[in-house]
Amino acid sequence: MVVFSFFTLLALSVPIAFVLAITALIYIYSSGNLVLFSSYPLQFFGGLENYGLLALPLFILLGECMHEGGIARRLMGAASAFIGSVRGGLAHINLLANMMMAAILGSTVAQITIMMRLAVPEMEKAGYKKEDAVTITAVGGLLAPVLPPSMLFIIYGVIAQISIGDLFLAGILPGLILSLSFVAFIGWLAHKKDFPATSRHSLKKRAQLILNGLPAALIPLIIIGCILGGVATPTESATLACISSILIGRFIYKELSFNFIWPALIRAAQNSALVLLLIAASQVFGWVITFENLPSLFADWIQGLSSSPQTFLLIIIAALLLVGMIMDPIPIIILVVPVLLPVATTVYHIDPFHFGVVLCLSLVIGLLTPPIGSALFVSASLSGLKAERIAWLALPYLLIALGVTLLVTFFPILATFFVY
Repeated sequence: MVVFSFFTLLALSVPIAFVLAITALIYIYSSGNLVLFSSYPLQFFGGLENYGLLALPLFILLGECMHEGGIARRLMGAASAFIGSVRGGLAHINLLANMMMAAILGSTVAQITIMMRLAVPEMEKAGYKKEDAVTITAVGGLLAPVLPPSMLFIIYGVIAQISIGDLFLAGILPGLILSLSFVAFIGWLAHKKDFPATSRHSLKKRAQLILNGLPAALIPLIIIGCILGGVATPTESATLACISSILIGRFIYKELSFNFIWPALIRAAQNSALVLLLIAASQVFGWVITFENLPSLFADWIQGLSSSPQTFLLIIIAALLLVGMIMDPIPIIILVVPVLLPVATTVYHIDPFHFGVVLCLSLVIGLLTPPIGSALFVSASLSGLKAERIAWLALPYLLIALGVTLLVTFFPILATFFVY
């Protein structure tokens, strides 16, 4: 009944947040345990009662400040200073700028929102097909959950009660490997699809672009430095970064007017509401699953299958790939970490930092996977393209991300190298 209702609502093009919420109501009714109706509102809003989630709207607001203040554009310019006259140069610049933005925002939605407004029009002017420009920008957004400061790492660290700063360090090597893998594939794709070549900058022009980008580079230093130094929490660091971006945009780049603040707050609230509604609905859906004791049953089942840590991780990856198709990564982490982390650390003796990186890499793939993939639908709504088309073009990148996930699975040193 519940499964039929879920897929029927999806087929009727009901927004996924309402699909999850309504499916939970249908389950309660069909189970006959109508007392659960009284807990439904508490579970719905309880999904948002997490201090780590407060950083999400702040990072989205940071994205608005960066865009309005010319900071994001100067990061694009600094990225172009490192790219010569190569075929597909703008595609590489796009990805490099995404790496810089990932080190600032930590939010896929915020990152894609900015880069869609910044990079896609420039790529279209240069002769790229819109679908290629949108796909590369969407794929670049997948770096945000892996490179610090990652929202997924923040939430995982809170639940697992481990150092978020060390968790950020654990994501550096896997994030760089994923980024370089995307760079290599885009280089091959550029020659296959005959992407336009970029013009070569003079040495003076490159120096000017890098110099202009230096104030913007202060923002990731503030975020990461405050977190790793223990000066501020990720949420407080996001607040400091917002203030810094306003000051840089207003007094250094002189492009920011204080009149933008109210419209920026409205846009940040709207974009945050889109994600937070999905998280709240996913929490209710997860509550129903937990009420059926499915996570604990799943953990017991896994222990009966194999005593190998690698096999355990492979099963977890396969399960997360499936679950990631129908749920947002943040509720998945909230749901599975309390159940699976003790099994991973005590039964299979897997390092918690290694487990966290594998977990987040697996969930990254779901961001561009139908039917829910938040990055997929944000990209589609901002670009006007069909989500199915973006998902198909992003498939090779998702396979690359899966390959990197498997690499980290079998070589834990890639996740723990900077931690210990």
